[in-house]
Amino acid sequence: MAALYLVFESASGYALFHAYGLDEIGQNTEAVRNCVLDLTRFGKVVKLVAFTPFASALDALNQCNAISEGIMTDELRNFLEINLPKVKDAKKAKFSVGVAEPKVGSQISEVTKIPCQCNEFVLELLRGVRLHFDRFIKDLKPTDLEKAQLGLGHSYSRAKVKFNVNRVDNMVIQAIFLLDTLDKDINTFSMRVREWYSWHFPELVKIINDNYLYAKVAKFVENKSELTEDHIPALEDIVGDEDKAKEIVEAAKASMGQDLSPIDLINVQQFAQRVMNLSEYRKKLYDYLVTKMNDIAPNLASLIGEVVGARLISHAGSLSNLAKCPASTLQILGAEKALFRALKTRGNTPKYGLIFHSSFIGRASARNKGRLARYLANKCSIASRIDCFSETNTTVFGEKLREQVEERLDFYDKGVAPRKNLDVMKAAIESVVNNGSLEADEGGKKEVSEKKIKKKKSKAEAVDDDVQMEDGIVEPETEKKKKKKNKVEQQEQTVNGVNGHETEQNGTSSKKKKKNREQVEDSDAQVGKKKKKRTKTEDDE
Repeated sequence: MAALYLVFESASGYALFHAYGLDEIGQNTEAVRNCVLDLTRFGKVVKLVAFTPFASALDALNQCNAISEGIMTDELRNFLEINLPKVKDAKKAKFSVGVAEPKVGSQISEVTKIPCQCNEFVLELLRGVRLHFDRFIKDLKPTDLEKAQLGLGHSYSRAKVKFNVNRVDNMVIQAIFLLDTLDKDINTFSMRVREWYSWHFPELVKIINDNYLYAKVAKFVENKSELTEDHIPALEDIVGDEDKAKEIVEAAKASMGQDLSPIDLINVQQFAQRVMNLSEYRKKLYDYLVTKMNDIAPNLASLIGEVVGARLISHAGSLSNLAKCPASTLQILGAEKALFRALKTRGNTPKYGLIFHSSFIGRASARNKGRLARYLANKCSIASRIDCFSETNTTVFGEKLREQVEERLDFYDKGVAPRKNLDVMKAAIESVVNNGSLEADEGGKKEVSEKKIKKKKSKAEAVDDDVQMEDGIVEPETEKKKKKKNKVEQQEQTVNGVNGHETEQNGTSSKKKKKNREQVEDSDAQVGKKKKKRTKTEDDE
């Protein structure tokens, strides 16, 4: 049986163990599991061969990152090559190495040609090594190992959060959650302002419907008894309509509301100002969300809109999670309760979830809503995958996919045949490539302009030389000109030879054609004679 070595990656360094006493406990996972807790039995099975500590905390972090990504570092390779038995060329190794990470094992076997294995038996042995690791190394204290594990754990987690690919998605998720919360709060507070100020000026509710404008007018008017016609221009600036401003002034004169004390009016004013501030902040947050979505998922935003796209990303958890979802899952994302209720009661499953808020579903007829939702989910899935995995930041694919959805709407309503997906994607890829080449051309324009300037200078110098060679003075022939003349003469000779060869071939071909015609005529004549003979014999009979 081949010997088994175990590679253990601890927080303090790499360790190599030799599992030499497997015959005593048996070579199955149950036997190893039973002897793991007992150090005296487990110590007879496994012994330490070598241990190399990490140079520093940064080195430990780099080694940990490499192991988690399935990469064998140079330090690990040197450690294995030094401490493992050497294998002769063109011969199989008489041992194998047990590892905890299958990806690391495959890379070790590819690079060093050492056979590796990762199974339940090896994992149980490594579990025992991890449990009694501080006992195998004499100079290592349990507290030191705990401190190393704690420090490495913190630094590894910090590095993962710092280099998280999906960390940008978190901003979109938080922004869309805050936007939905602000919408609810602004509606609640606006209704409170209307109800509160209506005790003083009830007629204003019917004149102004918008919540933001109502809070603005309530803050401006304050006391209705002090409102005069001199305030009409200022009211017109707020409301945007002269007739409404006059109507507000007239309603204030004949208002049925009760009078409020100055302290009550101050409180109403302050609350109206808070509502206005929240509304203005909501607009800024929406602009921030639009810019973020154009940076993170430009194709999804151009296809379905920034808000709906952000809701899909937040519901999935991240852009990468959304890209992993199939189109059927993306279609009903947000309608999970309705789906499970339908499965439980054996009713009709939902046709759409968050995708329903898209303008395309609203424009489709009731009969075609489900079909269009399925088609739109398919295109959203494509757009999210392009945004997640493409390196170039472009909206070309999203615009082309939006055109396809528009064509599908026309197909459902008017019967106009849409373009094929292959043709649309080819056009999108060509436009992206052309845009990239244009950017490259802009970068190379400077080099071209410099080359042109150099050419112009050389031409100017040549013109000056020609001017000096005028007045009957013949220019001396240079070696380049002689070579050019020789090349031209050789080309003329070859052309003439080719033409002559072509004429010969034409002559021979014409002769062959004449011979073929004569043979065909002779064969036709013979056939005619045979037919005449047959007719004569039939008449004689």
